[in-house]
Amino acid sequence: MVQKVYDVKGMTCDHCVQAVSSELNGLPGVGDVQVDLQSGKVTVTSDQPLDSAAVAAAVDEAGYELGGGESL
Repeated sequence: MVQKVYDVKGMTCDHCVQAVSSELNGLPGVGDVQVDLQSGKVTVTSDQPLDSAAVAAAVDEAGYELGGGESL
């Protein structure tokens, strides 16, 4: 399992959390998504490393902007 933490800009409410979680959970191999609304940090657990472009596209589809990411 691989965990990576991403910064997501623009989230302000529970609807934002649900939108981002739903899009990221739709990516192949994703097992879990945890969103910390206060910090804007999103932790994604997946079977293998995710393609950064796919993660950015999913966040964009939800209506938000992806910042950097760090592996755990």
